[in-house]
Amino acid sequence: MTTYFFDTYALYETITETPIYLEYAKNVKMVTTRMNLMELYYSLLKKYPANMIEAYYALLLKFCVEIDDEVIKKACLFRHANRSKGFSYIDCLGYVIARTMNMTFLTGDRAFKGMDGVEFVK
Repeated sequence: MTTYFFDTYALYETITETPIYLEYAKNVKMVTTRMNLMELYYSLLKKYPANMIEAYYALLLKFCVEIDDEVIKKACLFRHANRSKGFSYIDCLGYVIARTMNMTFLTGDRAFKGMDGVEFVK
């Protein structure tokens, strides 16, 4: 079973049932962070009622990994080295976690297209 780190983009597209992302909702191991859930929660406020957002949040919590101090530092170094790409802190955390845990970073964010360890789906 393939393990993917789902960034916020991937989580949102899966929840909104974008056809190309539906295959990633099956037979894969999902990993994300609470920070990604925070971004997702906010983005879902525009589209869904509060009770549905709460249900998604509760469901996705079991896929969250903790963010340790070394990952935070590595994410800052990564962001600094790639500052021309405009990555958010949360994107950098997710990418570093994916690389550190030897999993694929799943995203539709064009800034990650072609990078090592990234599966770009748009």
